[in-house]
Amino acid sequence: MSSPVILITGAAKRIGAEISRHLHQLGYRLVLHYHTSETAALSLQQELNGITPHSVAIIRQDLTELDQLAHMADRVLACFGRLDGVINNASSFYPTPLTSSTPAQWQDLISTNAAAPFFLTQALIPALRQHNGAIINMVDIHAEKGLQHHLLYSMAKNALATLTRGLACELAPDIRVNGIAPGAIIWPAHDLTAEQKQQVLATIPMGRLGQVQEIAETAAFLLGGPAYLTGQIIALDGGRSSRGLSEA
Repeated sequence: MSSPVILITGAAKRIGAEISRHLHQLGYRLVLHYHTSETAALSLQQELNGITPHSVAIIRQDLTELDQLAHMADRVLACFGRLDGVINNASSFYPTPLTSSTPAQWQDLISTNAAAPFFLTQALIPALRQHNGAIINMVDIHAEKGLQHHLLYSMAKNALATLTRGLACELAPDIRVNGIAPGAIIWPAHDLTAEQKQQVLATIPMGRLGQVQEIAETAAFLLGGPAYLTGQIIALDGGRSSRGLSEA
């Protein structure tokens, strides 16, 4: 019962679920957050508790309800009585063309991608300090320059990048704060032609999509990594963000 405890937001599916499985295999206990994916969250909890009984709890919360996040923090701590790390993985992502973007979309995107990590961290600082905890924020390689037709999302992720570096300074030396900026990991939900996919792959020096498992491995490294490593955002993009370097 002394195993470290990690909160993962948006944990029920895709990247969040893979991170959960990987960390659980490494011996962490988990608090898995979800919003609407209750069936997937319950299934993942049952799967992991079947391997190690009483090692995984789940919590439902709409992260746009910012005034409820302090209460969410209390519920997280009630699960196992301690907290050693937080992975802010939950994210809304969809196109917001400039001429048709709405305040509601802005509220949703800024809340899930930046405001919720801020206020949730604020509420969990005392617990994390007790165990020299670590925070990992899932940023995006498009946070700096933006993604076409996703300006509001890109702005929100840019705010998360700023939050990551700012928290690293504010919370040192007790709590380390780092980020992961994934590149092309999973093809988008809307169909792409073979030509469009090849165009994307042509921009990636590694010549392939990243694997979700590689994000999970990076998260595990940052949770248990060097005690001197904080304030960094690792671009897990197959070298895509380095293409501006000379090839001579």
